[in-house]
Amino acid sequence: MEVLAPDAQGIARAARILREGGLVAFPTETVYGLGAHALSAEAVARVFAVKNRPRFDPVIVHVAASQEAEGLWQEVPELARRLMARFWPGPLTLVLPKRPVVPDLVTAGLPTVAVRMPAHPVALALIREAGVPIAAPSANRFGRLSPTHHEAVLEQLGDAIDAVLAAGPTPVGIESTVVSLVEDPPRVLRPGGTPIEALRELIPELRVEPPTGPSASPGTLPRHYRPATPLFLWEPGPPAGGEALERRRCGFLAFQRPWEGFAQVEVLSPRGDLVEAAARFFALLRKLDQAGLSAIVVEPVPEEGLGLAIMDRLRRASSGRARLDETHIWIVR
Repeated sequence: MEVLAPDAQGIARAARILREGGLVAFPTETVYGLGAHALSAEAVARVFAVKNRPRFDPVIVHVAASQEAEGLWQEVPELARRLMARFWPGPLTLVLPKRPVVPDLVTAGLPTVAVRMPAHPVALALIREAGVPIAAPSANRFGRLSPTHHEAVLEQLGDAIDAVLAAGPTPVGIESTVVSLVEDPPRVLRPGGTPIEALRELIPELRVEPPTGPSASPGTLPRHYRPATPLFLWEPGPPAGGEALERRRCGFLAFQRPWEGFAQVEVLSPRGDLVEAAARFFALLRKLDQAGLSAIVVEPVPEEGLGLAIMDRLRRASSGRARLDETHIWIVR
């Protein structure tokens, strides 16, 4: 596996690998993606194999211009054009009916395809140099923590892929918001890096309740984004009995202020900034996950702005809830 510098030479090499059907991990503004030629079913099948990803989970296609997205969709309503003009490049994915050129494997057999234009100079340069759209789920093993640094990609995937563009940390740190424009009114399939409040400025009637049946978005399974260490959401209240673990053997992921009595404590944002919290979220979870702890307890964050996306990931990653006393965490299933 090649570790490539994010310069012109490295991007050219990565683009050539993609055109030839290989797999390249690359940075976006959200997390690192595991890229493949989106119009090659064989290349995309390698992504599923490397990640151990189920075939019923669709992947997002990345483009470098709105015109490229229009070549993947059967039709482009006016609302889609307005959303692209306002939020692209950026962490917003739009779902519309696909053209036949998009392999069914990309869309998990659904008649729609999810497309976005990333706001990262390396990602955009790679797509332009490759000259093809890039299908790219997060560059991790399926269901595990999303990588926000190329070192996390190397640890999870290593020699299973052909190359990684090593560009350091990603600025947003949490996946894109996915909006289905097939439904009326449109629906958020996955909260993410574009706040719901901003979307509602253009779509006042936007729905956020989860859909029923197969989803056209990745990251919507009930259990996802999980560390290897059991994770529990903290809830206030007295211990209610049940399983107990010693606090001094557990870690705590706090929102603003450190908590005492734990083996290791990490703070998402001392100033209470949800943008900073999102950018640090996966990296700090990964740090706790590698510390050899019995469990990780996480303090909920306010469910506004990017906090909605953080809490979505935490609920999918959680094994339950936990209450605290001075010496133990008490598991509430």
